[in-house]
Amino acid sequence: MELVAINGNKTFSQIMIGESLDNLRKYVVGRKLFIITDSNVERLYKNHFPLAPIYSFMAGEASKNLQTVMAIYRWLLKNDADRSSFIVGIGGGVVCDLAGFVASTFMRGIDFGFVATSLLAQVDASVGGKNGVDLDGFKNIIGTFNQPKFVICDISMLRTLPSSEFSSGMAEVVKHALIADKSKFELIEKNLGAIMSQDREMLEYLITRSVKIKASIVEADEHEKGLRRVLNLGHTWGHAVEKVSGISHGQAVSVGLAFSANLSLEKGLLSSPERDRLINLLKNLGLPTTTSANPKDVFDVILKDKKRENDSIYFVLMKGIGNVVVEKISFNEI
Repeated sequence: MELVAINGNKTFSQIMIGESLDNLRKYVVGRKLFIITDSNVERLYKNHFPLAPIYSFMAGEASKNLQTVMAIYRWLLKNDADRSSFIVGIGGGVVCDLAGFVASTFMRGIDFGFVATSLLAQVDASVGGKNGVDLDGFKNIIGTFNQPKFVICDISMLRTLPSSEFSSGMAEVVKHALIADKSKFELIEKNLGAIMSQDREMLEYLITRSVKIKASIVEADEHEKGLRRVLNLGHTWGHAVEKVSGISHGQAVSVGLAFSANLSLEKGLLSSPERDRLINLLKNLGLPTTTSANPKDVFDVILKDKKRENDSIYFVLMKGIGNVVVEKISFNEI
């Protein structure tokens, strides 16, 4: 098991890569536990949950809204939750976002942790303290910054992921390599077979490296005032594509990475061979690099992005592979 600590301004979070869901109970000893999960995870793993009240919602991004949050608040009150209670979200990115938001706002905030069951959650959604819900289809418009006490990344649970969801998680793994680790990018290129067959040693290395990259950035900028913006690589265009087209988050991020690569190429920051390497890698991972969505519709969504400032938006560009830069770009240029 690999341990990665995130030391925030007033918080401490421990990420445990390779730990098992079966050991969850020992991390919440003496706490009144409440479990939040979705219908898919409950069906597959309920027998592995510790004994505790369970709230399960319909799996999928459509559930990540204030209606679900209010239903969970009422469930917590009905089950006598108080400020000393502990919430654990067991699931993928949607579960982590929702459970973290509920815990951060219920009774002005109670402690929480995650068991991340998808690759996307293990390398991204569960790490870094961003919690939130969507509003009218706009991603994470309502949210908090608040760190989980712990995250369990149970690699064995990835075996029950649909192949498309595993590929979606790899989009975030590639993103971290593009931001800060050229050697990791090259390792992914050379080990596609082992990765797609879910070799445990390979996955543990990739997940650990992604978590360490994200942890170092989060520690330096917990509330996204500057450096942490680099983690939005592929997400500005990607989130908008996700809303318009309805494809999964990871697939949309892949399209967003391709868009960012093309914009970086046009601005002279990325070479054509580097752009082609990225596009080929994404395709080899089973990820899309283009969308049939109407660009005007995608652009209209970007106009409501959280990162907007007047007539510009902070956009992450690639300065070669393994290095990025954040630029304030006008909507006209986009």
